[in-house]
Amino acid sequence: MKLSEYKSYDELPLFLNAATVAKVLGVSPSSGYELVHDPDFPVLKIGSRMVVPKGKFVEWVEQHTGGQR
Repeated sequence: MKLSEYKSYDELPLFLNAATVAKVLGVSPSSGYELVHDPDFPVLKIGSRMVVPKGKFVEWVEQHTGGQR
């Protein structure tokens, strides 16, 4: 597993792209890309661009980890 360069949710940008999602989770870029295309993942589509609002990403992580930070 890759180490995340982010140490807390406060350091995250307001919107995350697939590459940032991968960095935060410590997974490969292709895994981040697959995740943002998952129907259960909170993505905001702006034209052809897909971004994840920081707050929704944090909620998703908490829901999928039993609420642990």
